[in-house]
Amino acid sequence: MAKKSTASKAKAKYSKDTYAYWYESMLLMRRFEEKAGQLYGQQKIRGFCHLYIGQEACASGAITALEKDDKWITAYRDHAHPLGLGTDPGAIMAELYGKATGTTKGKGGSMHIFDKERNFMGGHGIVGAQVPMGLGIGFAEKYKGTKNLCICYMGDGAVRQGAVHEALNLAMLYKTPVIFVIENNGYAMGTSVARTSNVTELYTIGEAYDMPSFPVDGMNVEAVHEAVAEAAERARKGDGPTLLEFRTYRYKGHSMSDPQKYRTREEVEEYKQKDPIEQVKQTILDNKLLTEEEISKIDEKVKKQVADAVKFAEESPWPDGEDAFKDVYIQEDYPFVME
Repeated sequence: MAKKSTASKAKAKYSKDTYAYWYESMLLMRRFEEKAGQLYGQQKIRGFCHLYIGQEACASGAITALEKDDKWITAYRDHAHPLGLGTDPGAIMAELYGKATGTTKGKGGSMHIFDKERNFMGGHGIVGAQVPMGLGIGFAEKYKGTKNLCICYMGDGAVRQGAVHEALNLAMLYKTPVIFVIENNGYAMGTSVARTSNVTELYTIGEAYDMPSFPVDGMNVEAVHEAVAEAAERARKGDGPTLLEFRTYRYKGHSMSDPQKYRTREEVEEYKQKDPIEQVKQTILDNKLLTEEEISKIDEKVKKQVADAVKFAEESPWPDGEDAFKDVYIQEDYPFVME
């Protein structure tokens, strides 16, 4: 007779619609990134390409905790956030291809996805540069008297940048509505946190500025949602910023050119046992929120979305040479551009 499992079933804390969103959005992020990795290998996507595989809960859980008018800004591992916010996957894929129909007309590529319509203020290639920008975005919301906030993501390597500490200091001084998120996947490129600092509990850097600061299980979408919701409530009340350290993991290398010699296969497999998508799927099934058939339909829907995105990118035109001179200055007749 088969041995009964002693694993306890995960109780659903949220609605069926919330779990369905989490599953579908994270699956879209995963399948999109997997396809991007394949296309990079085929040299359809060139330049830099940083995949989000394994970190999906960090974006998806935050989205359900925030409002549509809140602002988002992140570093260069930036494909997943706009996917979760509803940006057209075709436009993101076209941007990776460098096509004119991309989110930044083919001029930004993988590291510079933007979507003004969804308040996604972009991915940014300079390490830590988005953090003072996130502070400024939050300050603008406070200045205008809105109840909106800015959620600002950074990697664990960015916390060594001086501008990050300047931003944390000013955020507390002016009580700006910002949620600072450290996506700590353990490695700044190929260098572990322990090799760069005596402080390995990264959330504690916020305590130097009297900022509410907490560690969060970044592999668990429910934990992410709860932490961000609490921080958002604090920001909207006028109590200022929060620093959250999402303890997460990327299954792939820092970028597509990373040989990953700094970690073992066993370590990667250990984190895959905590996979955020599988956790949500199990909760859905344990609580009979969706049937296996309904989950299969979501899987097929996502598969088609990614296939359609690739088709759109493949069939889209390349930018014209003269487009390199457009969108550089807001003033169209800027007088100092040489013909």
